Amino acid sequence: MKFKFSSTWRGVLFAASLLGSASAAELLIGQVAPLTGSIASTGQRMVQGAQLWFDHVNELGGIHGARIRQVIRDDGYQVDKTVEETQKLVADDQVLALIGFAGTANIAELLKRRVLEEGGITLIAPYTGGAPLRTPYNPSIFHIRAGYADEAEHLVKQLTTLGYDRIGVLYQDDAFGKSGLDGVLMALAKRKLQPLLAAGYPRNTAEVQPAVDAMLRAQPSAIIMVAVNKPAAAFAKAYRAAGGGAQLMNISVVDPAELVKLAGIEAVRGLGISQVMPYPYNPTLPVVKEYLALLKQHGNGAEPSYTTFEEFVGAKVLTEALRRAGPNPSRSKVSTALASLRNYDVGGFQVDFGERNRQGSRFVEVTVIGADGRLLR
Repeated sequence: MKFKFSSTWRGVLFAASLLGSASAAELLIGQVAPLTGSIASTGQRMVQGAQLWFDHVNELGGIHGARIRQVIRDDGYQVDKTVEETQKLVADDQVLALIGFAGTANIAELLKRRVLEEGGITLIAPYTGGAPLRTPYNPSIFHIRAGYADEAEHLVKQLTTLGYDRIGVLYQDDAFGKSGLDGVLMALAKRKLQPLLAAGYPRNTAEVQPAVDAMLRAQPSAIIMVAVNKPAAAFAKAYRAAGGGAQLMNISVVDPAELVKLAGIEAVRGLGISQVMPYPYNPTLPVVKEYLALLKQHGNGAEPSYTTFEEFVGAKVLTEALRRAGPNPSRSKVSTALASLRNYDVGGFQVDFGERNRQGSRFVEVTVIGADGRLLR
């Protein structure tokens, strides 16, 4: 499904092209997201999640009287474009902080080229659990989600507890996929196991048929997929159509509604997905209740999703840092304020940073796509 973004969102996109246009009464927050390309639906949800909270804060008067303005740029999930657009946000738009971003390889390139370091700017809530962004310690990135290694450990533990020991791995052949693959390998080695088969597919494609054929030959009892929406759906559809019967699992970067839409419910029913945020469909936690109310009020009919909820939480965390940074915030003040968030309660979900800690959460649980396409805990 495609979101019908509000006039506010369209206005922000236009404003992003105007250099040096921020007033003293604005706090500019930059976001590069894949609004086109192979994971466009993910990027659109990322933008909307942060927008929901920022718009709400502005309606209440902003932070110390200053409104938050989201300056949004599209990278199409292309690494070089991520670097180019980030440099524009940092140097031309003079944003105060960055939020969101997708892709382990994309953000790793920012680190390699020292874009964040030289800009003295912080990135909060990147939509990736890639190990290269966490180890070694990097002070410029504040993570609110568990890493792929945490997710892999949880998935392998659940599968082996249930008796699955012939485990195959489908992975995207890039930094993202290899980071997830490494996590699976470590989790299996911990149990003195090895993967039955590890099959890759090219980044920014859904060319998974060679991997499907390899899995059919190897006949694993379970397959852990480190894949994004389109290739994950393509794999599930082709694998099931060819008679593949393994238990399918995927890490958190896929959206169940997209998988059902792209592959059909028969292909993805029973597919397990690890999650790094609390269940966003029932208002059992205060932050979920708040999110659902604002989504209903301002979401233009959009359904709840883990992706919008994750960036909603990220926006809440950043807003608290902006408040703590005071009425005249700087990039360094925002970073210091984020590091001061110790056991910060977002509303039933805690984020814990520190002077040398940028890993705010290690929360992981597994959900399953039910017979009606809904995600079940």
